[in-house]
Formats: sequence, C-alpha cells, structure tokens
Amino acid sequence: MDDFRTKFIEEATELIEKMEDALLKLEQAPDDENLIQLVFRVMHTLKGNSSMFGFEQIEKFTHNLENIYDMVRNQQLELSEEIINTTLACVDHLKNMLDESNYEDSDFMTTHNGLMAKILYIANPDANSMSNAGSPQPDAAGQNPTSSDEQATFYILFDPNDSIFANGTNPLYLLDELAELGQIKAYAHFNRLPEFEAYNTDLCYTYWEIFLSTDKEIDEINEVFIFVESDCKLDIQKISDVNILHNSKFIEEIEHIISTKNDVGIANALQLASRSTSQVKHAKAEVVKKERINTRDKNASSIRVSSDKLDSLMNLVSELVITQARLSLFDSQHDIHGLTPIVESVQKLSRQLRDLAFGIVLIPIENLITRFQRLVRDLSMELHKDVEFIAEGTDTELDKTIIDNLADPLMHILRNSLDHGIEDTNQRIARGKPAKGTVKFKAYYSGASVIIQISDDGKGMDPDTIREKAIQKGIIAPERKLTKKEIFDLIFLPGFSTATKVTDISGRGVGMDVVRKKIANIQGEVDVDSELGKGTTISIKLPLTLSIIDGLLVNINKTSYVIPLAAIKKIYAIDKDLIYKSFNNLITLDGEQIPFFSLRKEFDLPPSEEQLEQIVMVNFEDNYVGLVVDYVEGEYQAVLKPLGRHYKNNDIFSGATILGNGTVALVMDTNKIIKMFAHINH
Repeated sequence: MDDFRTKFIEEATELIEKMEDALLKLEQAPDDENLIQLVFRVMHTLKGNSSMFGFEQIEKFTHNLENIYDMVRNQQLELSEEIINTTLACVDHLKNMLDESNYEDSDFMTTHNGLMAKILYIANPDANSMSNAGSPQPDAAGQNPTSSDEQATFYILFDPNDSIFANGTNPLYLLDELAELGQIKAYAHFNRLPEFEAYNTDLCYTYWEIFLSTDKEIDEINEVFIFVESDCKLDIQKISDVNILHNSKFIEEIEHIISTKNDVGIANALQLASRSTSQVKHAKAEVVKKERINTRDKNASSIRVSSDKLDSLMNLVSELVITQARLSLFDSQHDIHGLTPIVESVQKLSRQLRDLAFGIVLIPIENLITRFQRLVRDLSMELHKDVEFIAEGTDTELDKTIIDNLADPLMHILRNSLDHGIEDTNQRIARGKPAKGTVKFKAYYSGASVIIQISDDGKGMDPDTIREKAIQKGIIAPERKLTKKEIFDLIFLPGFSTATKVTDISGRGVGMDVVRKKIANIQGEVDVDSELGKGTTISIKLPLTLSIIDGLLVNINKTSYVIPLAAIKKIYAIDKDLIYKSFNNLITLDGEQIPFFSLRKEFDLPPSEEQLEQIVMVNFEDNYVGLVVDYVEGEYQAVLKPLGRHYKNNDIFSGATILGNGTVALVMDTNKIIKMFAHINH
C-alpha cells in the first residue's frame, strides 16, 4: 500500500502544479471557460484520488474548494481576485498537506483552518453555519434537491477487470463518487464467484449495473472512471431525459429482472425506461457515448518511471559506450575475419541507444515555468509593481539533472530583475515607459547547447557605478581600463553589490557569485548585458546533457584530449614554422586572420618534432579561435566522468573520459581555456 500512496503523492503533485499553472493563466483571462473547467476537473480528480488512497483531509479540503469553481462555471458566482488569491494560497497549502507529518504542527493547522473558513465564506457568505457552506443542502434521501425535470437518467455497466485491485483501486469508492452526482440505484452481480476453494482475495469477481439520475453531463460521469478506463469494461448510456428513479414501478421491474435472471442489460433498461418516461413524446431514449482515449491503443502511450531508474539507464549506456570503444580498438589491433562488421553494427546500435536514452532523460523547460510565473506574480504584488511575465521556447529540452540544478539560480536572477531592475509604476511613467514592466524568459537551441535568456525592460545597470564600486572595494585599480563586458562581469564576484538598501528579496551582497558557481557546476556559462534606462539581459549557455558528448580526440605530446565536437568549425594542417613565427598569435586561414593558441606552449611542453601540426578552429563567443594540437585522432563518443575533489578548482577541463585502451583523456572546456590563456598572455 505504501507504493500506491507514493504513486498518489507523485500524481497529486503533478495535479497541483497543473492547477497552479491553470490558475495563473486564468488570472490573465478570467472569462476563459476552458480554464475554469480545467481547474474544476483537476480539483475533482485530486479529490477522487485522495478519497481512494485515504487522504481524507485533502479530500474534504478539495471538495469545499471544488464547490467554489462549480458555482463559477455554472455562473452562480463571479470569479474575482479574492477567489484567485485564495485558491493560490490553497495550492501552496495542498503541497504541504501531502506530508501528513505536518498535521501535528500548530501553525499548519492554523493555516488549514483559516483557509477552510475563507473557502466556506466565499462559497456562502450569508451562511450562519460553516458546515456544508457553498453546497446545496441535501433532501431527506441524501440527494441534491434538483428538480426531476432538470435531470436525466443514465444506465452504467461497470465491469472491472479481475486484477483491478492490483493498482490500488477500490470500486466502491467510484460508486460513492457517482452518488455525489445525483440519485443512484446500484445492483451488484455475484454470479461469477468461484467455489470457496478457488476463491482468490486479490481478484475482483463482482460487476455492477447502475442507474443514475443527475443534472450533470455525461462527461462528468466519465470523469469518475478516468483512471480505470483501461482496467474495466464501461458502458454509459442515457436512457431517459427525466429522472425515472422516482417511479416505483420502474424500480420494481428492475429488481424483479435481477432476482430472476441476475442481470438487467441495456435492452431491458431501455424498454423499462421508455414505459416510465411520461415527458418524452416518442418514448425513445437517446444513447450518448463519450469518446475516450485508451492509452493502450495509442502509439504515444506513456508510463511513469523513477528518476533512479533513468540514472541507472544512463550509467549503463555510458558503460556500453566505453565497452564499444574498447571493442573498436581491439578490432583495429587484430585482423580477425568477420569482426569488423560486428564492431560497426555494435557502434551503430550503441549510438542509437544513446540517442534514445537522451530522449528519455531530456525534459522540457516548461516544467520550471509555473514556479517562475508564480514568483513574478507574488513578488510584483509584494513590491507594488505591475509586471508581466512572458515565456518563449518552453518546449526546449534539457537533461533532467541540469533542470534540477537550474531552478535556484534562475529564481535568484528573476528576484533581482523584479527588485533592482523593474522600476515602480510612477518611475516608469516619468521616464516615458509603459506603466507595466516586462520580464521575459526565452530558451532556444544553439548547436549542441541551449541558451536561456532572462531580460527585463527596467532601469538597467550603470557601468560607471559598477566600476566605482569595484574601485572602492579594492577589486580593481583606478587606472585599469575595462571593457563594458568586463565591468558587468564584476557583479559575479563574491560579495559584490551596488544595492544601497538591504531587502528580504535581494541586495545582501551575495547571490550572483553563487549563481555563476551553480551554473558552472553543470558546465554552463553566464553573461550579462545591460543598457542604462532600457533594461538588462542575463544569458546562460548550457550543454544538452552532462553524460555523453560527441568529441574530437586530439593528441598533444603523446597525451590524448577530447574537444567537444559541437564547438568545432574546421580543422587545418599547418607548417609549424608558420605557427611559431607568427606575429601576435595571428594566422591567416581561408583569407581571414584568426587568433590562436599553441596548447603545447600554453601547457609548458617542448616544441613538437613533427613539421606539420593541426589547428582546430573552435567557436568563442561571436568569433573563432584556433587551438594548435599535434594531430587529430578522430571522432570519439566521450562518456564524461568527474575529475574528483582534488581537481574541483580546475576550470579548463570539464571532466575526463576513459578511452578504449583504458587510458584517461581530459575533456577540454574550450571557452574557459581561451579565456584563461587570453588573460595570462594579456
């Protein structure tokens, strides 16, 4: 049962996040009926699941909240800012309710009772009693007092698979949910029960025929069975446009058939209903079936897999890639008939498996967007600023590990944008700007990398102010000349801040250095650009994945290194005299002067004895830079391994990989290598 409760918590978390996302969109479009219906459906599903798995407090809490949106969608209550704010507060509380240990905390219960009282008041502000507020009072039969003229009667055949208990489903809970929709008569059939010796308590032998009179649509009846569609035979048909369950003759005839035949069937139900429907002229029932999606029949079916299994999958794929490299090396060293085609086939299959594994572990950035929207909304209200959050490219995918480590630095950047970047309304109007500020999140692919940009149209940063602050702190000498980019890079230094006032949101002199460090830990880079009076843009460059990369294996002084293939534009063979006699490390390639660095020289190695060397031209910011190596060995799938704690301060190598012969090759971070060598030579 613990496994089922764990599964419920996972699914409930997704439902709550889906509800939060819909609420934020609904706040911008309060008249969107589809969004109102979506919020209601999510609440209804969460309520049903909570009941099924024994989370009674969540069930009761969500039931009362659901009543509000039932009234909104039926135009009995107008959606207001108060309702949205209260619901978002309930979303935060529901996340805490998933941890049952919180119920012992007095502050938690105070929040719980306060929100419950608020919900009940919104649903029924004139009620003297808190109980059942916002819901119509039931009649003596326990059903909502809806006129029979407004109700229709449905026949439902619910025939569960015998293994339905295995996924934690209790069919009786589904009958309880149906009872909440209206008046029901349910008849259980036990004719499939085996002999006592063959009885298995893990199997379900019962099926039900149900008559339901309700004012709800057939879609809402189907929603009760939304999570068991593939685990049962289900037939829902309307047999009358009125409530015929009040007709005692109809009930007597149904029960007579069951007592004699142990079955009713749709044909009998239709025949009896036609005789019992006085308000239908032609005594013919309308049959309505909802088209439902059966995931077993769809090509794009999905299953839930734990992140631990995905991590294990990537580790196994990584080991396979290493083994394949060893096999390729063995093939090149031994002339064994028929081995080469097998090696090539294994290489092809391992690459396909690698790409497939990548497709599994890569997840869209949109998983982060809801929390960013919520942050901008809440902070803008706290700071009394009118801010619009715009997100583009949210379908861009990244490695799950990168996504998990990206949330905190992005949240800090957004806080800075709202606190320091966006001006208040009066300042914006005085400066000729729109009263509403804008924070834009943009993600897109760039080669084998992903670029994320967070920009605002605020006041921007003054490079002169940053420079003066750096001089005051002794970070730079007064006479030192810095480019605009170098000045903005100063904000990433530990303890550097230009804020004149400390707030709870930012301005304590910590943060941006941590942002850069956390992004560097996932092999990313962060840059900032700003224009005074117009706004600031912070760009983050990230690899698609941290596990396996396509690389170029190069050799320097009989030692192998790997350069990421995505960073390479072209390779040239050059006479070493042209390299060592060049002026200011510039060489002409294809009619264009290109700066270069000799890695032998930069690594303090003796000159090569070979006459020809090779220049690997790599991307660097908006330009190209050459890296001189002894020779290129060829392409190589590199499985990245961490260098270990003894080399944690090393910047120019992003990791290491094991070659087919068992030796280790360092993986170069070309951008950091070029920056370091440029700084040393400068």
